[in-house]
Amino acid sequence: MKITEVIAHQLLVNVDEPFTSSRGWIYKTKGALVVEIRTDDGIVGWGDCYGPAAVNRSIVESLLRPSLIGRDPFDVEVLWEELYNKVKDYGLSGMTISSISGVDIALWDIIGKATGQPIHKLIGGSFRNSLQAYATGLYFRNMDRLNEEAVEEALGYKSQGFKAIKMKIGLGSLKKDIERVAAVRDAVGSDIALMVDANHCFNVPQAINIGRELEKLDVHWFEEPISPEDLDGYVEVSRSLDMAIAGGENEFTKFGFRRILERRAMDIVQPDVCAAGGITECKKIAALAQANSVQCVPHAWGTAIGLAATMHFLASLPFTPPCLVPTQPMLEYEQTFNPFRDELSSADLTHREGMVKVPTGAGLGIEINREVLERYKVA
Repeated sequence: MKITEVIAHQLLVNVDEPFTSSRGWIYKTKGALVVEIRTDDGIVGWGDCYGPAAVNRSIVESLLRPSLIGRDPFDVEVLWEELYNKVKDYGLSGMTISSISGVDIALWDIIGKATGQPIHKLIGGSFRNSLQAYATGLYFRNMDRLNEEAVEEALGYKSQGFKAIKMKIGLGSLKKDIERVAAVRDAVGSDIALMVDANHCFNVPQAINIGRELEKLDVHWFEEPISPEDLDGYVEVSRSLDMAIAGGENEFTKFGFRRILERRAMDIVQPDVCAAGGITECKKIAALAQANSVQCVPHAWGTAIGLAATMHFLASLPFTPPCLVPTQPMLEYEQTFNPFRDELSSADLTHREGMVKVPTGAGLGIEINREVLERYKVA
C-alpha cells in the first residue's frame, strides 16, 4: 500500500454566540484543518490539526506532503521521525508539530481500516470501553450576567448527566472569580467534580492566592494557572497548593513533556493528540507520565476526528496508579458551538449521562460526511 495524495481541508464557520475567556479575544469564528490521506488501494485516512487552520494547511501542503507521497502508511513511526527531523531546525514545537499530529492520526486511521481493527486495539488494547466525559464550557459571554449565566449553564450540564464540569476563570479580580466559582459550586452541589481553567492568565503569587480560595470550594483541578513558559513558576504553584495543578495543552512532543515531568511541575499533564505529536507521540508522553506517577488527561478541542482520536488514546491508557478503585482519566467534552464536531461524522460520539462509548469500528471508527466538509471548506 502506498500514499497517493495528502489533502488539507481548511474549514471555517461563524460562531452563533460569541464568547471569550481570560485570553481576551472574542471567539467569533471557529476554524479547523482536516487532513485527508489517500492510498493506492482506496483506503482513506483522516486527521485533525490543532491551531490556526491556515498555518497548518500551509505546513501540510508545502512541507509535509512531499515526504509522504509514495510511502507506506504502515511505516507510521518511521514517517513520524522523518517528518520531525525535517522540521527540527526550526520547528521543535508549535504549528509544525500540530501539522505532523494530523498526519499521524490519518495514518493510524488507514492502518486500522486496512487491518479491520479500531486504533485502540493497535496501540495496546482498551482498558475501558466507555469514558467519563467532563463538560468544558462556562466561558464569558454577557459581562452583566457572569454569575447567572454560569449557574444556568452548569445546571444544564448537570441535568444532562455530566458528573464533572470545567469552567473558565480570569476576570481580573480574585473576588469576582471566587464569587462566580462559588455560585456554580453552590448550584451544582458537592457531587459534581468542578475544575477551573485560567488559560495561563495569572502570575505565581496571584495563582497561589486564588488557588487557596479555590481549594475551599473543593475544586478538583486548577488548569493552566500561569504561563506555560514558566516551568519554575509551575513548580512553585504546585508545591504551594494541595489541589491538583494541570497543564500541558501548549506543550509538544515527549521532549517537552520530559522537562515537565522531570521537575514534577504538574500533577496532571494534558497533551493534545492533535497538537503534541499525534497518537504515536502521545503514547510515549503517556508512558513518561506513568513512569513518573503523574496522571495523563488529554486536552481535546476540535473536530469529530480529533474527538475520536482522543477517545482511542484514552481507552489505551493504564490506570495511574493501579488500585482497587482507580481514578478514571476523563474525556474533555467541549460544549461551545462546533459543527465540525457535531456534523462532520455520522458516528455517534454523543454522551449518555456523561458517558461516551469508545468507537469500535475500524480505524477511528467514524465516517466523514463530505457534504459537511464541502459546506464549511475555505476555497
